[in-house]
Amino acid sequence: MAGLFIDVEVDDQIRDQADIAQKLEDACPVDIYRNADGHVEIVEDNLDECVLCELCMNAAPKGTVRVKKLYDGGVLQS
Repeated sequence: MAGLFIDVEVDDQIRDQADIAQKLEDACPVDIYRNADGHVEIVEDNLDECVLCELCMNAAPKGTVRVKKLYDGGVLQS
């Protein structure tokens, strides 16, 4: 389920990579990502806390993380 304003998608190719899961968890200032036993987990309750800082996109391989701005249809992508 998406937040009211923001949705986040993580590509399946990185979802089970423990190192990427930890990088995303460490990068996000509002705890949208969690390293759940080596898997990327999205904390849905925190989605609308996103400040569009793009730190998650800088931590992830190119093209693997998308932040959808539901309020205007925009997309930020790594």
